[in-house]
Amino acid sequence: MKRYGNLYDKIISIENLQLADKKARRGKLRSYGVIHHDANRNQNILNLHEQLKNKTFITSEYDTFTIFEPKERLIFRLPYYPDRIVHHAVMNILEPIWVKTFTTDTFACVKHRGIHGAMVKVKEALKDVDNTQYCLKIDIKKYYPSIDHDILKDIIRKKIKCKDTLQLLDSVIDSAPGVPIGNYLSQYFANLYLTYFDHYIKEQLKIKYYFRYADDMVFLHKDKAFLHGLLININQYLTENLKLTIKENYQVFPVDSRGIDYVGFVFFHGHTAMRKRIKKNFCIAAARLNKQVNLSDKEYNQRLCSWFGWAKYSDSKHLLKTILR
Repeated sequence: MKRYGNLYDKIISIENLQLADKKARRGKLRSYGVIHHDANRNQNILNLHEQLKNKTFITSEYDTFTIFEPKERLIFRLPYYPDRIVHHAVMNILEPIWVKTFTTDTFACVKHRGIHGAMVKVKEALKDVDNTQYCLKIDIKKYYPSIDHDILKDIIRKKIKCKDTLQLLDSVIDSAPGVPIGNYLSQYFANLYLTYFDHYIKEQLKIKYYFRYADDMVFLHKDKAFLHGLLININQYLTENLKLTIKENYQVFPVDSRGIDYVGFVFFHGHTAMRKRIKKNFCIAAARLNKQVNLSDKEYNQRLCSWFGWAKYSDSKHLLKTILR
């Protein structure tokens, strides 16, 4: 297995930090952090370069808050400067290395895959009706907080051997318990943590129809008993190798009687529906816009554009008839 060295100088270069700054600010131009940073932007980048070069960079103190939708989660937030820029600088260099380790059936945080990629793959798999009669659906109990630092560091070292880069990554990992939800790097750490489990499923257990989005996993097979046996193997691997626990709400069920509720859709062999919560929010948004008397049809449709994206890839013809102007 190839391991990569001589990465740190690329990460901390002025050019890479400037690129990281450019990427990190997307969609945040009016945020306090970006505005404050821009008041002394060039000098800040030079100062950050010196901190990283001299190994004096320390992760800032976290600001935490709780969200309750779609479920209750503790969110960790770091300042835009210097931390978010550092995280983007790291990923500019490491993302191509880590993506190479991912199987083709993992979708979170991978360019040109994402929710759409997962949706396409599941739909394609369900064309093989005979071999996708049953579904095993699992996710991990408190996944992000449960990620073990020592195991994560060992996984990172399977591909990275640059000591300075490892020192920087270790300092970020050890800056909070588990992997903090909200960090830009955290989503990649979380994906990486399960990547060798993915290879175990695909290459050792030879499971053809397996899909993972973060810690949300779907397994399809023709035999219900096989999936129950597979669950035992999965639970053993996750417990012994990654110190993870499967949520008690795992399910083994016939696809066509319940549908596979996954990445915002509910999949059946004959059709694909929009997830109920997304459909409900779509209707609420449309109803609110309809109350705005002076809203043009063009502006109405523009404001609902993201919802139309969900409808485009599901069988929502009748819903659209009632919503479209």
